[in-house]
Order: sequence, then C-alpha cells, then structure tokens
Amino acid sequence: MSDLPGRPGVRPKTSASGPHRQLSQQSRPATWGHTAAAIFALQGVIEGHSSVCPPSSRAVLLDGLPMARIAESSLASEGDPLEPVHLHGVFDTSLHLCLPIHRAREVCALGWGEPHRYVGHGTEIMVYGPRDREELLVVMQLIGESIDFARG
Repeated sequence: MSDLPGRPGVRPKTSASGPHRQLSQQSRPATWGHTAAAIFALQGVIEGHSSVCPPSSRAVLLDGLPMARIAESSLASEGDPLEPVHLHGVFDTSLHLCLPIHRAREVCALGWGEPHRYVGHGTEIMVYGPRDREELLVVMQLIGESIDFARG
C-alpha cells in the first residue's frame, strides 16, 4: 500500500516531442516560486545549471556529492555532475527527478507524473507542477526521496 494519495483530477497535457514539458495545469507563478524556494532551502542542496535541459531550468546538485554513485539516480549523462532533480521554468512548472524504479512506477500510477520521454533506466520521471499547498507537500516528499536515492 502506498503512502501517497492519488493526484486528484485528470492528468495535465504534456509535450509529445522536443523538450519534455507540461502544457496545462501549470503551477501559479507564486506556487512555482514557493516550490523553487523550498527545494533550494533543503539542507545540502545547491542550485546549478542543468546539463540536460533548457537554460530556464534549475538543477538540484548535492553538496559533497559531485558525481552519481549509480547512474540510475541522475538525470545527467555519465561524467556530468550528479543531477537527481531539475525544476523547469515558470511557464512549465514540472520537474524531472529519479526514484527507485518501483517507486517511479507507483508515483506515475497514482497520477503524480509520467515516465520521462527520454528514459535511460526507468527511474527518470516527470512530476507535474503542484497546483496548491497540499500538492506542494507531496512534490517536496518526492524530491526528498530522489535526493535520498542519489545519496545512496
């Protein structure tokens, strides 16, 4: 049994090609701002430039852990800095992150996200931008799990 509730409502529309992005039900700008602030206030998190997505995205890097311990825990290519999570810009508001494969599948089945379009390990998923405070709490839980996965 999951500790996550199902995400209410229908799934947002997402891109079918090009950069994988959320096209509907985006976070309000203030909610996106709260999301970004909460992410980069996490202990041991450093904001950086993503090595795999547009410049408007913000990479979550981990202090003291510059490279992935296992490839499945990073969105970045081998040899690039560990990037367990990146937050897309304010016009998209979704994020990509890595979770253990069984958890990634569960999160998607419960409606919180979908497999990354450019999946390499089955651990990479898009998590939809939170629409309210309750959803922000769930998204932050998933970000914490992704960071824990990356730290091993």
